[in-house]
Amino acid sequence: MQPLCLTFDNGPEPEVTPGVLAVLARRGIPATFFLIGEKLRDPACLALAGRMRAEGFAVGNHTLSHGMPLGRRPGPEAVAEIEACDALLGDLREPERLFRPNGGGGALGRHLLNGAAVRHLEAGGHTVVLWNAIPRDFDDPEGWPERARAQHAAATAPVLMVLHDLPNGAMRHLDRVLGAWQDQGVEFLAEPPEACVPIRRGVAMPGLAGCVAAERTP
Repeated sequence: MQPLCLTFDNGPEPEVTPGVLAVLARRGIPATFFLIGEKLRDPACLALAGRMRAEGFAVGNHTLSHGMPLGRRPGPEAVAEIEACDALLGDLREPERLFRPNGGGGALGRHLLNGAAVRHLEAGGHTVVLWNAIPRDFDDPEGWPERARAQHAAATAPVLMVLHDLPNGAMRHLDRVLGAWQDQGVEFLAEPPEACVPIRRGVAMPGLAGCVAAERTP
């Protein structure tokens, strides 16, 4: 049975995120939250981000707008998506400087980053965190628990799973799903598996090339 690293994308959401934090705290399970910068312009959302850090959860940058994947954008536009979210996070992003690109429905591939984004992330000492399990709670709020269990059960390496603290009803199943895993003795990891980290503290790691779009020639 493989260990499991939990991450939550696309928050914070005042209607949902506090309940997720409460479940994680009660069960003593670590997690990382990758936040959309535009949401942090709302003081209530920024306060939730501060609560995450105060309660011991890691916080990361999930781009400013969560629009088109960065590998499909011009270089300066991709860098601006990272910089603007970092600015809104402020000290909350330290010391990890975690970043997660958006995949456009959870897909992995060369659309995730472009050369300009990679150079910016390396220069800034960022750690890029990808994933290897997407139970699609964002578009299947009732069916995702079965899919999450199946993905974890089939894994042959440590699992880095992406869930979403969004107001679609999916997170009402979270406590039950986590409880079942704890009953089975699943180990929950605070640190992402190496295979899911293509840049660590600004240093390129194996697998980076597979998530960077080819440079365009003039």
